[in-house]
Order: sequence, then structure tokens, then C-alpha cells
Amino acid sequence: MISKDFKNKRECLSNMPKKKAAKKAKVKKKNIDLEEEIKAMEEEEQVEVVKEKTEAPAGEEEKILAPPQPEKEEEKAEGKKKEIIKAIFARERVLTESTDEARNLYAKSAYGQVIEGGKVQLSLLEALFLLEKGKLEITDGKKKLNAEAFIKKARTVEPNFWIRYCVFKDMRNRGYIVKTALKFGADFRVYDRGIKPGEDHARWIIFPVHEGETLTWYDFAAKNRVAHSTKKRLMMGIVDDEGDVTYYEIKWMRP
Repeated sequence: MISKDFKNKRECLSNMPKKKAAKKAKVKKKNIDLEEEIKAMEEEEQVEVVKEKTEAPAGEEEKILAPPQPEKEEEKAEGKKKEIIKAIFARERVLTESTDEARNLYAKSAYGQVIEGGKVQLSLLEALFLLEKGKLEITDGKKKLNAEAFIKKARTVEPNFWIRYCVFKDMRNRGYIVKTALKFGADFRVYDRGIKPGEDHARWIIFPVHEGETLTWYDFAAKNRVAHSTKKRLMMGIVDDEGDVTYYEIKWMRP
């Protein structure tokens, strides 16, 4: 009579070749999956960082950004004739008075947005830019704010304000319309020259960064994913200690 233990051992021995074959098949499948994953990674688009070519003639594909635009003499004269728009500091924003001049800021140059009562709500960046241009007079209570006092207040609301403003100011001086891009997970969305929000999609999303700041590859990849998912070009605005900005456009390309 064959004991129960003997039967169990015999069954184990008979199942060993099957287990080895199953293990080999599993390893083989894993290797195939790994090879396919590596192949897919090799076929993915690779990132190429292209530094702005400031000397390229306007209109060529190599040119990324238009040069800063000097203010025309007739625009300066016109600016002196117009009344300065009055506005109040409201911590995270600036509110203008309800006038046609204020609403023209939005209608002609896409500054801020018109809110209830006909006033224009400006971001802190937009307000400082217009203040420096002499188009806006900002008060906090009864105190009139100059640019230095305004920057000090803005920094208490937003510690990274100056870095962001350097990029905002430079892009506006080049003739581009710059709006926030919080819903895209970026700092700014920038429209090509001559294009207003609503007429076409933004061309770039921009991340302002100080030259001494460190970005991890994870941070860099996250910024690329944001641009790729929104079908916009990614640009990094690197700000030095003097406030000058160098732009790098990040492009996806196949090898």
C-alpha cells in the first residue's frame, strides 16, 4: 500500500518540470515587455533646448522672440495728453476707476478684465507696468504709491513677484500680450504679436526662473508635460541679478 506522503512527493516531482517551464515563460515575457518598453522610450520625442537667437532677421523661423519695441514719439505725446487713470491697491489686485480710459486698457491692449460697474481689475504685474509707464496712479488708502512702495507691498503678497515682473515687463516691451496661466499650471501664457486673447490660442507658456535657482529633472519634466498637454510651446525666462532676461524655448523633436 502506497502511503499518502509518498503520493504527495511523487506529485511534487511530477509538477516540477511544469513549474520550471511556467517560470521560464514568465521571465521570457518580462524580458519581451522590457524590450518593448525600451523601444517605446527610444521612439519617444526628445527634448532639445534652443536658446533664443536675438540676431536672426525678423520673420525667419529661427527667430523666437521679437526685439523690444522703443516707444514712438507720437505715442509719448499722446500719453502726455491723456488723463492718468486712478486706481486703488487691493492686496492681490488693483482696481481702476470706472472710466473710458481705463476700459481702453482692456479693449486695446488686453490689460486686466472689466468687472461689474465698469471698473478694470488689473493683476499686480499689469498695475506696476502701467505705473512705470505713467499711465496709472495707484493709492493705498490715502497714500499714493510710487513704483518702489508698490513693489514692496506686492512682495508681501507674492515673494517671487520681482522675478515674474522682470519677465512680464520684458515680454510686454517686446509687444506680446501676457496673461496668467494658473489653470495650465504655469506662470504666464503669451500671445503672439498682434493677437489678443479670444482671437487665437496662446503661443507659449512661460516659467520665470532666477539664474541661481535649481531645478530638478522632475521639475523640468513636469513643466514639459504641462506644455505638451496644453499644446503650447514651453519657454523658460532666466532672470539674472540685474533683472535682464534670457529665454530658452524647449522643443520636442524626434531623433
